Amino acid sequence: MEKKTSQSRWQNLIKEKKHSLQIFEKRTNNLTIGQRNQPFLIMLFISFILLGTIGSRLFFLQLIEGESYRNKAEKNSVRIMPKPPIRGNIYDTKGRILASTRFTHSAYLWPIVISKSSWPENRKYLAKLLALPEKSIEAKISESKNKKIGYSSPTLIRIASRLNPAQITELEEFKTKLNGLEIDVESIRNYPNKEIAAHILGYTGELSSEELQKRNTDGYRLGDSVGRMGIEAAYEKKLRGEWGGIELEINGTGRITKILGRKVAKSGQDITLTLDLDIQKAAEVALKKHTGAIVVIKPHTGEVLAMASSPTFDPNFFSTPIAPKVWGQLQSKNKSFVNRALQSFPPASTFKIVTATAGMELEKYPSNTILQTFPYLNVKGESFKEWDKLGFGKTGYIKALALGSNAFYRQIGLKVGENTLAKYANLYGFGSKTGIELEEDSGLVANKIWKQKKYQKNWTERDTVNMSIGQGFTKATPLQIAVMFSILANGGYAINPHLLKKVDNKEYIQNHVNLKNSTIQTLREGLRAAVLSGTEKTLKTSNLPPVAGKSGIVEKFSDKSYAWFGGFAPYSNPEVVVVAFIKYSDQEKESIAALIVREVMETYFKHNS
Repeated sequence: MEKKTSQSRWQNLIKEKKHSLQIFEKRTNNLTIGQRNQPFLIMLFISFILLGTIGSRLFFLQLIEGESYRNKAEKNSVRIMPKPPIRGNIYDTKGRILASTRFTHSAYLWPIVISKSSWPENRKYLAKLLALPEKSIEAKISESKNKKIGYSSPTLIRIASRLNPAQITELEEFKTKLNGLEIDVESIRNYPNKEIAAHILGYTGELSSEELQKRNTDGYRLGDSVGRMGIEAAYEKKLRGEWGGIELEINGTGRITKILGRKVAKSGQDITLTLDLDIQKAAEVALKKHTGAIVVIKPHTGEVLAMASSPTFDPNFFSTPIAPKVWGQLQSKNKSFVNRALQSFPPASTFKIVTATAGMELEKYPSNTILQTFPYLNVKGESFKEWDKLGFGKTGYIKALALGSNAFYRQIGLKVGENTLAKYANLYGFGSKTGIELEEDSGLVANKIWKQKKYQKNWTERDTVNMSIGQGFTKATPLQIAVMFSILANGGYAINPHLLKKVDNKEYIQNHVNLKNSTIQTLREGLRAAVLSGTEKTLKTSNLPPVAGKSGIVEKFSDKSYAWFGGFAPYSNPEVVVVAFIKYSDQEKESIAALIVREVMETYFKHNS
């Protein structure tokens, strides 16, 4: 019994030990597991922090700054390849080219991809290769139409044009070192006849940065050329056209991956002028050795067939940029850019047409008026000599025009007075611009109010005497003189001279100037008599139909004398008016202007017979 009890105790004790051991092992195991998970929890905590930081940054970049970074990305992957328009051609009245476009290679830079660190060295190389100042290159990439400065510009900027083959080859090789360098074909202005009609056509020149700021709202861009003078400037809007371009997607290596958009450049309009190249060339050749101007005009329509000025220039010189220093030298050299056809000078005896008109339009000095002429005219103790120093006896309007009597017209001028002379000078268009498309002088018709304001002096009879024969203060342009002769040639109608050819020229013809038929007829007969038997016999030749005309001499105006001649032909039904104004020296003949008009008229009738 005791043995069983003792055995039972031992069994219970063993059970308790086992139970205690199980509890101990369980606790021990729990403790070990906790120690093993501690690094994992730390790493998990750190991961949560990092992911939170990255997430918040992504949120900031995508949602808050996303638009800004997308724009920057697009700038770095999109290139705008602008395509300038081809300028319209200019033709003469028979369809011959006066101004056109030719193509050349130009160098462009894309500033946005240029490395700032390597740019100074590359710029130095480009300047040497292109023979340009470094400052000039830097200035060009620092500007753009939208005032995006320098290296942020997304468009190509032209830095040089008219590259020669050697420059093209070297630049192509250099492209591997300088990102953003492009060689492309470009159109430039071309004048195939060189100096011919230069003052009429004008020339084109690249916009300066200051000019661009004023014109950028009109669609102009950096590197654009605009008309600087003549027809090129007058019809800039018609000739220039509209820019086009291609928007390209570029990858990281600079290769084109996609064309995003395309706008075709719109060419400028072509223009046809009233000029006749044959007549223009004849006028230029006749003027070549002289300083002066020639105007050839159709008296019934106002179409200008030729307008030459000498000395002249070659407008091709301006098809590429020139240095300001060179430009200054060109301007000062013989004043080659002055269009003397539209500059004003004393009209000399051609003004006698005005004086005769003033006399005949007043009833007491009709067309049959006869006045005694003397070797000189005495006006308040001052003697005004006749040009031949003898006088022409009793003289009327026709004889006085034929022989060029100063005494006759001085008397008429004194009797009608300066106000009447001014009235009819204005009627013929003196003192006002003709309305031609080019810049022009208005000339000057002086009177007592003008003199008092200008010189603070009173008008005198001497002033009237001088005015009556086209001396003194009065000034007119060769074109204004041509308009005056046109009024007599077409029967008394005022015209507006013009260079743009139109199908219908009626808009250029004004109303009758309200001169009496007898006045016009008397003046025409006097101009014809001057060629038949008077001072203008140079135009009496078998090579020409009957011509009517009048000369004029301005002695020692400035440093030399000036010779005028204006006339029209055929006398019975005039087709053309030609006026020449020539600066001549004492060694040259006073008839030089008449000889030049004859040359031009011979060419006209040779091509229009």
